[in-house]
Amino acid sequence: MTTEYRLTAVSENALAFMLPPPADLDRQRRLWAFADAASALAGVAETVVGMNNLTVFVHGAGRLNDTAAALEALWPKVSAADYCGRHVEIPVHYGGADGPDLGEVAAFHAISPEEVVRRHTETVYTVFMMGFQPGFPYLGGLPENLHTPRRAVPRTQVAAGSVGIGGAQTGVYPFASPGGWQIIGRTALPLFDAQKNPPTLLAAGDTVQFVAVSAEY
Repeated sequence: MTTEYRLTAVSENALAFMLPPPADLDRQRRLWAFADAASALAGVAETVVGMNNLTVFVHGAGRLNDTAAALEALWPKVSAADYCGRHVEIPVHYGGADGPDLGEVAAFHAISPEEVVRRHTETVYTVFMMGFQPGFPYLGGLPENLHTPRRAVPRTQVAAGSVGIGGAQTGVYPFASPGGWQIIGRTALPLFDAQKNPPTLLAAGDTVQFVAVSAEY
């Protein structure tokens, strides 16, 4: 084992492969490629990529040592260039009832709501990881000139499909839930459908671009 990563058992049938901070896109791409390759190893039941880490689940107890050795042999053989996700465009209705915080985000940055929409839609984002809700994408790449603090008082209900900004990230709520992100728009595109395989629209490694189909300022 090298200081480049830590590989530890987290249960009798799971290993955690962890990279030191900070997370960046090249490291995440290498982890996605690593997860794909690791899923084909003998005895591996599932791989789950997080931010700067990978959890590998094995079938039954007693396989961890062999799997750990296989993972250590595999890691030097994969690179960021080995992974290529899909590109997905998400149509968004900005402002109005669909984006009640658009004006506040604009005021925070001393720009117009139109400029917020322009900056938000001109960027190509990358899904760093999935979490919080089934189908919820944590998107990397939000321009620094759109970084906006979360709401001081979270809402008790955020509508499904809401597109928000929370600090240095942007994302989409697949389901209605409480939330503290600044809501600037909403999409009618389902991010999770239990009848489909896979049920999630997005996966880690995919790229996303938001498309303004309407805006109310």
